[in-house]
Amino acid sequence: MIENLSQEQLAGILETMPIEISFVNEDDLVRFWNKHETRIFRRPASVIGKSVQNCHPKQSVDKVNQMLADFKAGRRDSAEFWIDLKGQKIYIRYFAVRNKAGKYLGTLEATQDITEIKKIEGEKRLLK
Repeated sequence: MIENLSQEQLAGILETMPIEISFVNEDDLVRFWNKHETRIFRRPASVIGKSVQNCHPKQSVDKVNQMLADFKAGRRDSAEFWIDLKGQKIYIRYFAVRNKAGKYLGTLEATQDITEIKKIEGEKRLLK
C-alpha cells in the first residue's frame, strides 16, 4: 500500500523505474515527471503547473485534446504509439488515471526507449 511508503522511498522508486513518467491532472495541467536530468523529451521545470498542450508541437495539439477528451468521457483508457528518434525506438503510452469509483483524475504518460528490449531473444534466467 502506498501509505506505507515514505516520500523519500516513493521518490526513489519513481526515479529508479526504467521508464519515464509524466502526470497531467484533470485540468490538463502538468503536475509531475520523473528522470528530469535524463529524459528523452526534456522539459524546463517551469512547465510544472502549465497546460499540457504547451508541451506538444502545434500540429499534434488537436490529437492530444482528442485523447484527453476521450479519457475524460470514459471512451478510452489508454493510447499508444512509437517513433524512431536518433537511432532509438521510443514507445509512448498514455493511461487515464481514475479513482476507485471511476472518476477521471488525470493522465499518466509513460515513455521508454525500447531499442535494446526489441533485441531480446530466447530467455535469460535470474542471476545467470
